[in-house]
Amino acid sequence: MSNLGISICILLFSVFIAAVSQILLKKAANRQYKNTLAEYLNPLVIVAYGMFFLSTLLTMTALKYVPLSLSPILESTSYLYITVMGYLFLKEKFTRRKLLGLLLIFVGIFVFSFRGVG
Repeated sequence: MSNLGISICILLFSVFIAAVSQILLKKAANRQYKNTLAEYLNPLVIVAYGMFFLSTLLTMTALKYVPLSLSPILESTSYLYITVMGYLFLKEKFTRRKLLGLLLIFVGIFVFSFRGVG
C-alpha cells in the first residue's frame, strides 16, 4: 500500500476516534455530578480528551501525504459515524432531516471519489 493509501486509512481512523470521543463526552454530559470538579475529572471525560489528542496526532501524521483537497471529504465521514453511534449508544432517533443530510454527505463523498485525488 502506498504512503497515500496508508495516510488515508490513518486519517479515517483518526476521524473515527474523534467521533467516539464525542460520544463519550455526550455520555458524560448526560450524567449528574456532585460538583464541578467531578464533572471534568471523571474517567469518561479524561479518556475522551485523550482520544482527541491521539486523533490530533494521527491527523497531523496523515496530512503529510493526504492532499488538502481530500482532507475535508474524509473528515466529513465523522457525520456518518456520529449519527450511527448516536443511534446505537445514545438512543437518538433517525429523523427525515438526518437521513437526508446523511444521504447528501454520502453522495458528496461518492461524487468526489470519482473526480480523483489531487
